[in-house]
Amino acid sequence: MSLIDTYGRRINYLRLSVTDRCNLRCSYCMPEAGVEKLSHTQVLSYADLLRISAEAVAAGIEKIRVTGGEPLVRKGILHFLSLLAELPGLKELVLTTNGLLLKDMAQGLWDAGVQRLNISLDSLQPENFARITRGGDLALVLEGIDAAERAGFPPHKINVVVMRGVNDAEIFDFVRLSIERPYAVRFIEYMPTCGDGDWRALCVPGAEIMERIAERFSIEEFGSSERSGPSKNFRVQGALGSLGIITPMTGHFCHACNRLRVTASGIAKGCLFSGAGVDLRPVLATGDDALLRQEILRIVEAKPGRHQVAEEGVETAPFAMSRVGG
Repeated sequence: MSLIDTYGRRINYLRLSVTDRCNLRCSYCMPEAGVEKLSHTQVLSYADLLRISAEAVAAGIEKIRVTGGEPLVRKGILHFLSLLAELPGLKELVLTTNGLLLKDMAQGLWDAGVQRLNISLDSLQPENFARITRGGDLALVLEGIDAAERAGFPPHKINVVVMRGVNDAEIFDFVRLSIERPYAVRFIEYMPTCGDGDWRALCVPGAEIMERIAERFSIEEFGSSERSGPSKNFRVQGALGSLGIITPMTGHFCHACNRLRVTASGIAKGCLFSGAGVDLRPVLATGDDALLRQEILRIVEAKPGRHQVAEEGVETAPFAMSRVGG
């Protein structure tokens, strides 16, 4: 079965947040003081998250990415992931993490059936990493990356949110990482999720990132899979790994968007910037899985054609990425 929205896009990718909690306070994700945590009663049970996932897969979702907050801080996550991995029809189970807990959990994740990891890594310099994450230990993340490789994971995707004057001077360091290691390093434009009025000053356009790299390295195009995200992929000639650029602000990849999101509190969104979203909890409370699948189909049908965040005069209500599964 295929999920096709009203714009002809095939929707086959679900980003599923299992918690709003995180062991970091990254500057682009949440305010320095953090955000008010959801109560345990507000966070969906694993049973309900599994029901949503099962009906989404039955409706046509083929890939699930488990996110947070930081998904590895939630107790019982390994067992839940093993249940997700067993869903009939699910072709790809992946997980996004900041890597702080990977050293001790990598083998368990691999054994549970997770097939690939996306690791958020915004600096390769310990002091800058600590500054961006407000206290994170880069050495722990690097040890976690190595542990995941030993556990059997294929080359990781490394996500880098590029911020002018903060870490854009490290672009070439990450390029060299992709040359030396078989990682897929992806540069992501800064997004105004925290309500900062000067977000444009921090945003380094994807075209500028590409120009900087092309001035110093010989690059070639690199293809992507059908279920992959919106990254425009390429590589330095002769590199072990690849590079990608994700341009939510300047490149509007909405025409090819293939995803839905469900937050840890059960709010389903057809677009990251689509406002309140649809609360799935009332449908979950009925116990009617057929009704739940119908609601998922309605959310796909209502998925907007594009967001308007970067347009002049358009204001977006601030939100913490940790709340929506960034």
